[in-house]
Amino acid sequence: MDISKLSAFVTGGASGLGAATAKHLAELGAVVTIFDRDEAHAKAKAEELGGSVAWAAGDVTSESDVRQALEGSMVRRPLRVVVNCAGIGHIERVVSRDGLPHDLAAFEKIIRFNLIGTFNVLRLASSLMASNDPVDDDERGVIINTASVAAYEGQIGQVAYSASKGGLVGLTLPAARDLSSVGIRVMTIAPGIIDTPLLGQLPQEVRAALAAGVPFPKRLGAPQDYAVLVEMIVRNGYLNGDVIRLDGALRMAPK
Repeated sequence: MDISKLSAFVTGGASGLGAATAKHLAELGAVVTIFDRDEAHAKAKAEELGGSVAWAAGDVTSESDVRQALEGSMVRRPLRVVVNCAGIGHIERVVSRDGLPHDLAAFEKIIRFNLIGTFNVLRLASSLMASNDPVDDDERGVIINTASVAAYEGQIGQVAYSASKGGLVGLTLPAARDLSSVGIRVMTIAPGIIDTPLLGQLPQEVRAALAAGVPFPKRLGAPQDYAVLVEMIVRNGYLNGDVIRLDGALRMAPK
């Protein structure tokens, strides 16, 4: 697809991977809508990026929030690209050192936001995209989800997070098969250690140690690395139903 002529919707677009993706797509000529539950940051990021970027506040787990934001984005141009970057983390062992079981509400929260929230956006967006006029190869749109290498090598304390991201890996192929009849592709990116603002709070020696563990290139991933991969997926219409690791050949140790 020609990125300069499309409309894109980016969840979690106020910061980190989402913000980098929104910026990159806008620079390539797309009309972008940032969707984020942090209204102030979403508005500020849209204003920073300029006139081709709009914003909407809401929760990815809310049908009404997502539907309203998606329909608003389609007023500007037919929606062709959705990038799901919204996600949260949690660290807790199945059984703590004191013998206490993992908090069930915390597990449910992570699954609901990361997995169910992403699926909520995917199902509503694809329903709208299905009415688009087809373009190259009869394509109507592409939806890109964000998993994590934790889906494959979850570390100690990541049981909830890994389960949520593993669910995204698992839904990629069947979702692509389901949506093939309406010309919508589904892809997932599984990032490794990305240098987001959250990671930036760590001491420099810790950041250096993390970077040293990456086989090549020996650096932390950058949000721009993710954004460029999103661009490649949008442009290459033969990429469908698969997960791409973005990790410099990193394989996570138990801890």
